Amino acid sequence: MINIRKIALVIAATSFLFATGLAQAQGYPQKGTTIRIIVPFSAGSGTDVMTRTLIEDVQKSLSGVTVVIDNKAGANGAIASEIVSKAAPDGNTLLLVTSSAFSANPWLMKKLSYDPVKDFTPIVRVVDFPFMLVVSGTSPIKTLDDLVKHIQSGAKMAMGYGNATGQVANAHLMKAAKFEGVSVPYKSTPPAMTDLIGGQFEAMFVDMASSQGLVKDGRIRPLAVMADRRSKLMPNLPALGEKFPGFNYVAWGGLVGPAGLPAEVVTKMQATFSSSLANPSVVKRFGELGLEPYPSTTAEFANFILEQKGAWGAKIKDAGIQPE
Repeated sequence: MINIRKIALVIAATSFLFATGLAQAQGYPQKGTTIRIIVPFSAGSGTDVMTRTLIEDVQKSLSGVTVVIDNKAGANGAIASEIVSKAAPDGNTLLLVTSSAFSANPWLMKKLSYDPVKDFTPIVRVVDFPFMLVVSGTSPIKTLDDLVKHIQSGAKMAMGYGNATGQVANAHLMKAAKFEGVSVPYKSTPPAMTDLIGGQFEAMFVDMASSQGLVKDGRIRPLAVMADRRSKLMPNLPALGEKFPGFNYVAWGGLVGPAGLPAEVVTKMQATFSSSLANPSVVKRFGELGLEPYPSTTAEFANFILEQKGAWGAKIKDAGIQPE
């Protein structure tokens, strides 16, 4: 026999939860609230510089709401990702995630505390991070050709990295150029660049955003863009693919929230961030930082996350990197 009372209770409970979720989403974000944007790398990193530049404009569109940036560096973004995956799906805790955490970590780590697809709600793709191969400004290696000669001489080169992009690129360069090298891991890019300048290792891959100041004052020397084609941002710099084809990774950044975000929250933040990414002053500033704005629809971003997870997996396997 059907228990009418139990059915009524289930319907009532479901209606309450739906109404509560809808009420929270309506008028989002409410005045007086604080939205926390978690950044998975340390202050001064490319992701941090980009996020602060963007949020300065986003804040103007969210009247009466405070947006704060919370840096949670470590484990190629896994620490920050786990925090957000467990956050309440109310739109008050979001993640400026990068390809390190969502595209690379699933293939670099044996045990991952989050699922890039199941545990998050995609909101909007934000940016691409062009990467460069760089050496210290005092290095005798002054050009890509010099680097090739150095490698061909049989030298065992040490290379640092501060994120998954650098780790994968190091391995691919060693394989493509057929040389033995040592890859030195760092928690984030800034301390790695400090040791590069100090001569602790010879070269590294670094994003343009976090290295522009050091390039301008001559403390770091760029040799090539980590791509098969030259960058519009630095057209005089050769592409690494001109010598060693295959360096076509997409180092990206985007905004996500915990799984289960109400549609109204996603729509609001997608529109707000896309508007800021189209602001000429933001576009200009991004260009100065070596960043390419890349706004998208939520559906496009969701598909992109899936595509990039597969693409990075193929690159990592080809590089022979074993998960740890």
